[in-house]
Amino acid sequence: MSTTFRPTGPREFADRWAAALPAGARVGVDGAVDADTRWYADHLVAALRERARPVLVADWSGFWRPRSLRYEFGRDDPDAFHDTWLDVAGLYREVLDPLGAPSGRWWVPSLYDPATDRASRAPRQDVPDDAVLVFAGPFLLREDVRWGFDAVLHLSTSDAAIRRRVPAEDVERVLGGWRRYLELSEPADLATAVLRCEDPRHPAELLRP
Repeated sequence: MSTTFRPTGPREFADRWAAALPAGARVGVDGAVDADTRWYADHLVAALRERARPVLVADWSGFWRPRSLRYEFGRDDPDAFHDTWLDVAGLYREVLDPLGAPSGRWWVPSLYDPATDRASRAPRQDVPDDAVLVFAGPFLLREDVRWGFDAVLHLSTSDAAIRRRVPAEDVERVLGGWRRYLELSEPADLATAVLRCEDPRHPAELLRP
């Protein structure tokens, strides 16, 4: 079966998604390059806010485990990066599960502060029942993570593009973890939508059969 991609633009795509997302959706933006997931999340957030829709914004680094646990096998270990950096239980407990409720919804915007390597002490907040969560980060279609999201945008990126866009000191960890993710989870098959992002300014959308 051939694979067909259609050129689009970040804002054009975000506008279409914002118009289609149901009230209260939990949306993930999944990709290897943190700057790209955040950039696309920002476009989607802007499109939702232009429609006067309430939006909650979070990033995976706010749910990292402490540095002592992340670096247990070394800062550059790609398997640990994939398997253990994210506090999955905390993310479900404080974000995905309470936002999955039909009413009486609440969340905690972060659990961890990467700058201080300490708990962020973010307060629990009540949120509107129709608020849309936009969460940016990698590995969101892992078996133990994906069930907490109602829709996931997957940014498909080649090894060469990752090497160009990730800081040199992080490349081997990110690239190794991402390859593991692609092999174990096959995220392009699971995602609600896929954008090929060799150049994030000029993406192409995968056309589903």
